[in-house]
Amino acid sequence: MNNIKNIGSIIRFHRKKAGLTQKQLATLAGVGKSAVFDIEKGKNSVRLNTLMAILAVLNIHLRPESPMMNHFKNKENQV
Repeated sequence: MNNIKNIGSIIRFHRKKAGLTQKQLATLAGVGKSAVFDIEKGKNSVRLNTLMAILAVLNIHLRPESPMMNHFKNKENQV
């Protein structure tokens, strides 16, 4: 499963556990219902701010990970 479809599945799972319809989630996030549908179906062309609004409503947090994150964090502490 690719990452986009995985994110869509996670959102659908959380939405259903919260007892929300796609329309209700869209309203709470301030986005169109089609945006929720598109994300849940794994569509590639979703705007980042739309995705972030939906994740915020569902209290889902993204955590950037890479082999270089420790170097990045150390650099930020030096600034």
